[in-house]
Amino acid sequence: MDDSNILDRIKSLMDEEHALRSGDRPVDEDRLGGLEEMLDQCWDLLRQRRARREFGEDPEVAHPRDIDTVEGYKQ
Repeated sequence: MDDSNILDRIKSLMDEEHALRSGDRPVDEDRLGGLEEMLDQCWDLLRQRRARREFGEDPEVAHPRDIDTVEGYKQ
């Protein structure tokens, strides 16, 4: 997966998140939570790839990390 694919996935997830939040129906909190986790994973993967590239390493080695790892980061 290259950066443009990851960015496309992020856009798709964000579009779905915005649709859920702006709809007339009650928000599906489970789906919303899942979207937020997937977004965090995508952003993390993109950051990994960019960091590897910056330091002359192969960005293809980067891989999605599990939710517990990604959600455990401090902001």
